[in-house]
Amino acid sequence: MKISEIMTRDVEIASPDDTLEAVASRMAASDIGLLPVGEGGQLVGMITDRDIAVRGVARGLDGSGRVRDVMSRDVKYCFEDDEIEDVVMNMGEIQVRRLVVLDGDKRLAGVVSLADAVQQDQAMTGVGFSGVVRPGGAHNQAAR
Repeated sequence: MKISEIMTRDVEIASPDDTLEAVASRMAASDIGLLPVGEGGQLVGMITDRDIAVRGVARGLDGSGRVRDVMSRDVKYCFEDDEIEDVVMNMGEIQVRRLVVLDGDKRLAGVVSLADAVQQDQAMTGVGFSGVVRPGGAHNQAAR
């Protein structure tokens, strides 16, 4: 099965100049924990609720801080025609719970989460979460 069959297509995009308060409010209203960050039609980063808390608030930024100050610039992604199992295994290896999904032209097509994969196939739980739950890694906030 392809990622395109389980991904979320209706994705909001944050701007690097958005305030942390505005982005956090959008996340809360939509019950989401990640927003891709775009500028000039290009994907330039991602911001998560954890970025806001750990890179922002914990370091003294308030709600008027900017997305660019806390976002991840190293965007991890997959393609909409990738197989779910391959993507879930990769998510475990790189220790992320969500990925941006690109189309064949490398434009934003959606977002996929481990939860999306598990809802489709319970067997995916062990495949993805076994890598994500181990401590450390490139996306460990303490490593920055």
